Amino acid sequence: MTATAPKILVADDWQDYRLLDSGNGGKLEQVGPYRFVRPEPQALWSPRLPAQDWDSADAVFSSGSSDEDETGRWRFARTLPPTWAMRWDDLRFLSRPTAFRHLAFFPEHSVHWRYAREWLHQKGGQPEVLNLFGYTGLASLACASVGAKVTHVDASKKAIGFARENQREAGLSDAPIRWICDDALTFVKREIRRGRRYDGVILDPPKFGRGPNGETWRLEDSLAELIDACQELLRVEPDERGSAQGFFIATVYAVRLSYLALAQTAQQAFTDCAGEWEIGEMALPHASDKRVLPTAIYARWRS
Repeated sequence: MTATAPKILVADDWQDYRLLDSGNGGKLEQVGPYRFVRPEPQALWSPRLPAQDWDSADAVFSSGSSDEDETGRWRFARTLPPTWAMRWDDLRFLSRPTAFRHLAFFPEHSVHWRYAREWLHQKGGQPEVLNLFGYTGLASLACASVGAKVTHVDASKKAIGFARENQREAGLSDAPIRWICDDALTFVKREIRRGRRYDGVILDPPKFGRGPNGETWRLEDSLAELIDACQELLRVEPDERGSAQGFFIATVYAVRLSYLALAQTAQQAFTDCAGEWEIGEMALPHASDKRVLPTAIYARWRS
């Protein structure tokens, strides 16, 4: 199977989030009412805004010993609330500074939330979606808000706690979401043995992680096996050609992989499935000029 030409997906559908500037290995962001400076190793260029704009940030995250080290510490210029409300489209959620430089959501992922919603609208009924490495649950909530039944899997109990807070904030407390603390690959293999199938799978793995029972996840070692297993879970309602009907989204950060490597690994698993592929990079637009900041690579498929 040959992929279409690579695309850059630009997350330009935000009102409560803006990338104000980037450069010199950092980025300046407006996140609701607050401004943050966080490390960004891909921002090799010089900032466009004056230094005083950066110096006026409400909080700055200082990295650990290397560019890929997500540990470090926050330095706050003033006291911020523990959480504050954000909105994407019709979805409300909470943002907060975390110990690993993140703000409890990834704004570039809005391109995937919209993609999944469009497929679910076309499908109709109550499709079932599996969200692996689901973090704070925004993809799960985006799918549930348009009628999907969602199984949300993450190895962190704390992340699932954040996701449940977001469920309440979004007014979706009664939405059919299963919150499961488990190792992603272990869970997927168990679902295959049970004969479970899903209409959509969303996959956002870290480069390294540990499951709740000490399982070790290394992206380069396990990604191909996990994608193969996810494809098997998508064999739902085959068409006259026997192809799966559904969608699949994979996003990869912080590894030295080309989007072609991710795409060809995914396509290998989907050899017998007719459908449409998109591959490329994800990016955030700058608020004040035409630059974009690359953030991740992706591959996604839908029937």
